[in-house]
Amino acid sequence: MRLREIIFGAAPAAAVRATARLGVADALGDTPATADELAAAVRTEPRTLARLLRALTCYGIFTETDVNTFAHTDMSRLLRDDTAHSLRHISLWCTEPWTWQAWPLLDQAVRSGGSVFDTLYGKDFFTYLHQDARDSAQIFDRAMTTSSRQSARDVAALLDLSDAATVADIGGGQGHVLAGLLEKHPHLKGTLVDLPAVVADADPRLRDGGPLAGRATVVPGDCRTAIPVRADVYLIKNILEWDDESTRRTLRNVIDAAAPGARVVIIENLVDDSPSMKFTTAMDLLLLLNVGGAKHTKDSLVHRMTEAGLVLHDILEVNPYLHAFDCTVPH
Repeated sequence: MRLREIIFGAAPAAAVRATARLGVADALGDTPATADELAAAVRTEPRTLARLLRALTCYGIFTETDVNTFAHTDMSRLLRDDTAHSLRHISLWCTEPWTWQAWPLLDQAVRSGGSVFDTLYGKDFFTYLHQDARDSAQIFDRAMTTSSRQSARDVAALLDLSDAATVADIGGGQGHVLAGLLEKHPHLKGTLVDLPAVVADADPRLRDGGPLAGRATVVPGDCRTAIPVRADVYLIKNILEWDDESTRRTLRNVIDAAAPGARVVIIENLVDDSPSMKFTTAMDLLLLLNVGGAKHTKDSLVHRMTEAGLVLHDILEVNPYLHAFDCTVPH
């Protein structure tokens, strides 16, 4: 039976996507509602909506309190837009139309060791997103923003930067993590480095007129080419997922930019030794399909860091799905 459930694994993913697109979790309040009531709110046919919700109750997403009457569970509330740890946009991103085209080609990706995206669409993943699937690109941006905001709180709570004067967030996206660190440490100055199109939409707190603008610098750049900033602490979060050569170049560029003794904190999802293995290994396979990248094991990441010349001091758990590798640049 377990194998049968796995074989039909596309069904619960599709059901979550449909529920997120319809806005059912937002329509359902704190008290149970019938399928008729929910169908009227989200403009669907009641009987098929009841079937959709009943399928999700098997996984703890909603509960059926009476015949065709449904209530929230802890998991279904995560599909609401207004909940603190919402996974709505992430659930949409991971079930975008291109994913359903890519997954059946997993055997080809495993055989070749690389992405199948060029085969599918005749162009690389990010070019496709921004040229041919702009709605999907917007969903990707919202999903990454949501994820970054959530993990930013955990990173700020974990890292003690009281002894540092400057921090650089390398490949830091819109800068949510950097903003959280600057808010926690009023003495700290920070630099956000990412691609020009990314930092153009930096967190408003870091931009001119924002409350942190006086202590923040936003620098466009590609960390795989060079890192144009010197800091006491370098933060590298969820970007060492490319091919090995790109990862080596990024780590080498950090060492070239940093002063001896500078602190380097690398934060990544792991595909081993973590309670989140079921979804991090799935993310690992999706990375293989779309860009030919890979998530790391603890040993593979330690190997990359020590190979680059970093000195590892500690491995800390940021949350159940992120680990922080605390290193320094050798003297």
